[in-house]
This record gives sequence, structure tokens and C-alpha cells, in this order.
Amino acid sequence: MDFVILYFQAVKNFSGKLYYIKNQGMESNYSSWVRTIQLPKSSLNDNRADVDRLIQALKDDLHINAISLDLNLYRRVPDILRQHNYHIRCVVFGDHITCKVIDLCGHDSSWPCTGIAVDLGTSRIVMRLINLDTRDHLKEISFTNPQRKYGADILTRLHYAEQENGLEQLHGCLIEALNEGIQTLCQSQGLAIEHVYAFTLAGNTAMTHLFLCLNTRFIIREPYIPVVNVPELIKASDIGIHIHPYGHIYVFPNVGSYFGGDLIAGILYSGLYQREDPTFLVDVGTNAEVVLGNTMWMIACAGAAGPALEGGISKIGSMAGPGVIDQVKILRDTHTGLMDIVYHCIDDLPPIGICGSGLIDLAAQLFQAGLIDQRGKFRPDACGNRLIEEDGMFSFVLVSQHEHPTGQSLEISQAELDSLIRSKAAMYTILETISLNVGISLNEISKFYIAGTFGAFIRPESAITIGMIPDLDLSCYQAIGNSSLSGASLFLESFEYISQIQSIRDRITYMELNVNQEFMNRFSAAKFLPHTDPSIFPNVYIPKQ
Repeated sequence: MDFVILYFQAVKNFSGKLYYIKNQGMESNYSSWVRTIQLPKSSLNDNRADVDRLIQALKDDLHINAISLDLNLYRRVPDILRQHNYHIRCVVFGDHITCKVIDLCGHDSSWPCTGIAVDLGTSRIVMRLINLDTRDHLKEISFTNPQRKYGADILTRLHYAEQENGLEQLHGCLIEALNEGIQTLCQSQGLAIEHVYAFTLAGNTAMTHLFLCLNTRFIIREPYIPVVNVPELIKASDIGIHIHPYGHIYVFPNVGSYFGGDLIAGILYSGLYQREDPTFLVDVGTNAEVVLGNTMWMIACAGAAGPALEGGISKIGSMAGPGVIDQVKILRDTHTGLMDIVYHCIDDLPPIGICGSGLIDLAAQLFQAGLIDQRGKFRPDACGNRLIEEDGMFSFVLVSQHEHPTGQSLEISQAELDSLIRSKAAMYTILETISLNVGISLNEISKFYIAGTFGAFIRPESAITIGMIPDLDLSCYQAIGNSSLSGASLFLESFEYISQIQSIRDRITYMELNVNQEFMNRFSAAKFLPHTDPSIFPNVYIPKQ
């Protein structure tokens, strides 16, 4: 098995104290949570207690000052040390405060050591099983957050939590779903749940409170105070998570009520905090969460720019999945008025809806084909028979009845398009406000990370066309996938990220947009395509109206 072997040689200095000299062995696994160490044997010259000897060796190895064991593990240490000639293998896990010894055995044991990283999303939960020795990603699963039956949006759930037994129900169904996920992951690899020693979780502030069964009442009321922003290491059994009996959970810290551990994990994974140039990280989900910064500073904010892109407003809107439209192209002959709409569905299945990236494509194509004006209003003379009117409301037919598997057409109404325009305006205004707040022009941004499923499918040129993101060179934009899950996974892969996570959190300044008057002024200007000031988007083609 490819794991780190560290040999410790006891050497006396002139004062008679013992020091440990490390031979690192295989450098690639040096920062693993699984440590294999050779301890000096006890003797008359070295009569320290067995647990003290183990803890000191691990302190020197990990460079972590606070290391502890549970009482039940104390009882096993003497026999394990002597049975294996003081050459042992340890699984450790911790946070910036303390590191726990989870289990130990002989150095030549082949027992599997794994951990599970979790992206605890409001709508969807993703779990990843990781080999702690090799850092291999063994299996990943995702499923709908079971709390949705109590409310599709987080605010509804938090109000439900205030009812009698409401918090316990929200917590209970989540823990049950996570335990089922653990079983599924372990069974897929032929493992027992006892082979899972570590559990990392990244989610927004509200979701982590529901996971920990903490009072959420004051998160949603001025002055918006969480119970805790930096939870300590938690014993899994204390909240009902079924892994190794001594297994522990690391919950990524929050910055405040509206900036959660999922963004901290995203910053960690993106490497934004190590870049010299100003860099954006944007994660669009229920809200649009934005971070701007570099190695010296970071400023963050969140705003409601996500619902129209996730299906929260549009009837045909849907989360990305099989059969969902993710790309749209409109071909229109301005002389004849003939129109052809080409779209792509995920997994090449018949169309059942459209996701956020598809909606952005659609809006961009409608605008550049001259089918909507700069206010985002349909132009009946240009839309032809694609535009229908019902109860005084115009709707554009994207997919006709004969193209849809159920015989129903897919249409986007003027009201839904207006909602999309407001969402794109909010997104751009958030970016503009946060950059101007630190004296940086959007043109100075060197890198722009887009996280999540939204980032995986979005075409930056379409988002630029409608004025959702700055008119930067396309090479500046980079989709980084599920950065929350990836950041949580990094923590399992190396204990060296402990201090980095705390450093990231301490450097973030949160900016509250709700009380920012300049934000509202800029928002009004951004509710045009691409903007009331077209010079901000020099590369966007604006058709004649």
C-alpha cells in the first residue's frame, strides 16, 4: 500500500532530553491524515506514559500543538504499541484548534482508511468517498436535499424550523439521507462504515445550522446573528452520523449569516487567495455569491441573482439534468424573417425544460436576432408566429408541441424574461459595486472563476452579450465545477489546509448590499441589454431597433 512511512529515531542531546529525527520516506503522501510512525521503546531512560509518547511523536510529525485521544482509545494504546514493537499506523483528523487520534493499529495493517466530503446544497447534496492514504476519489453520489419537502427555498425552511419540532424534523431527515449516502458509498467499494474515519462538510450558514440542529431564528432577523461561525471538531456519533465510532466531522466555517463554508471551500479550491492579481469567484445558486480578492485581501457579498436561473421563477426553468436544454442558437434571416431555432439537450434526450445557461443563451440570441429590444421586450413584428398572446401576456415558443415528448410546447413569457433581466442586472451590479468599493475597475480583473453546475454549462460570450458579466477577454473566464465539494475534498487529502482555511476566513470582509444606495442606482442602469451605457460592452453587437 502506498502510504507514508515515517521513522523516528530517539537521540539524546547533552541535557538528556529526547528529540525525534524524521526520515520522510515517500514525499507524495507526507501530508496525509494517515501516519505510520516508529516510536522509541519505553525504557528506564525514557519512562514517559504510552499516550504521552504517542502524542508527542504526532505533534512533532504534524506540527500541530493540540492532539488528543478519546478515553476508549487510551485503553488500547499500551497493547497496540507493544504488540507491534512501537511501529504503528494512526488515523488522525482535526481542525485549527485540535487534532484527534481516531484509531491506530500495526504499521503493516492493510485496513482501508477513507473519508467523505460533502457539499451540503440547499437544493442538492453531493457526497464523495476519498481514500485517505492515496487521496484517490473512489466514488461520488448526488441526490435531492430531502428538506425540500418542507420548503424549496431556505427561507421557508428556516420559518418551518421555528414551529414545534420543526428544527428536529429538518435536521432528522437530513441526517437520515446522509447516512443512506454513506451506506451507498461504502457498499459500492465493499467497505464497512467503520472504514470511514473523517467527514468534511461545506454548506451555507443556514444549511450548516440545520445540519448541527442549531437555532436558526436569529439568522434571518436583524442584526442577522448565527449561533456559531467556527464550529469545533465534532464527534460524528454526537449528531447521529454513522461512520467509525471515533470518527469526527469538520464543518467549514462561516463568515456570517449570508457567507457560508461553501464559499470558504470554493476559495480554497480556486486558489484565489494565493493569486497576486485581483480575481473574482462567482457561485450562482439560490443566491449569487461573489468574492473578489488576492493574496492580500478579500471582499465578499451575496445577492438574489439566482432563482430565475434555477427554475425558481421560469415555468420551463429547470436544474441542469438529462433532457434539459443547456444551449440555444437562433438563426434568423432579417430579410425574409425566416427563423430556425437550434438547441442542445443534456444527454441528447428530448427537451423537458431549460437550465440557467440555456436561459442566458436564449436571452442573448433573442437580443442579437432582434427579437427583443434593449429593454428585453418582445418585438411582435420580428417574432412572427413564434410569439403567442394569452391573457394579455406575450410568450415566445422555444420548443413547439410536436418537438416535446409530452406534446406540450416550451415557452418563455415576457414576465419570465423580465425576471431574467432583473437577475442579470443584479449579478452585474454586484460585480460592479464590489469592485468599485475597493477602487478597481472591472477591466482590471485578470481571472474570473465561475463555480457550480451553472459555471460548468454557461457560455461566457452569452452572459457578456446580455450584460450579466463584464466584457473581458474570454480567456479570463474559467469554470471550476463544484468548488464547494472540491474544497471539502482537499481538506481530506491533506492536513496542511487547516491553517489556510482559517487564514482565508480571517482575511474576508463581508459587504452588505441591502443598505447600499449606490447598488440600487447601478441596478437600475443595468436593467437594459447589455446596459444603458453600451461603451461598457464594446464587443457586444447591438442590433438596430
